[in-house]
Amino acid sequence: MKTIIAAVCGLLLAGCASYSGRGLEPGRSSAEEVEALMGPSAERRSAPNGESVRYYSRLPFGRQMYAARFDRNGKLIAVEQRLTTENVAKLQPGKSTEREVRDLLGPPWRDDAYPRLAREIWTYPMMATDPTPKHLYVQFSGDGVVRELYLIDDPDWRARDSFE
Repeated sequence: MKTIIAAVCGLLLAGCASYSGRGLEPGRSSAEEVEALMGPSAERRSAPNGESVRYYSRLPFGRQMYAARFDRNGKLIAVEQRLTTENVAKLQPGKSTEREVRDLLGPPWRDDAYPRLAREIWTYPMMATDPTPKHLYVQFSGDGVVRELYLIDDPDWRARDSFE
């Protein structure tokens, strides 16, 4: 029985090791190796200079979006966690476009349309600098330009020691 439990724990830990692409080698790992380790990508996009990017979503509960960047030959350049406060700070209301947000952060967890307001809101669950989980809301106008950004505490999160 102990052997079975140890084997199951080993398999679970092996699965967790691939969560962020750990073990992949930039310049050597292929797109197929990345997919085998990290699972199917949530989205694929073309990038400048013939590069391509595959997004691996851990949303909503993992609160991470990994981007695996590949050169034109299909070799891995890097695996990056995209849902960071540094990346959010790059977004500019009135200037950033849907394409730029999608290229930077990857596909949203939710995409809600508000036709009466002529707005669309993308939701990205993420972690910020404090331990409270956050939701990033990116609001677009009908022309596809970011109008407002909100990074607020996750409305469904309750601290373990909370009595609410």
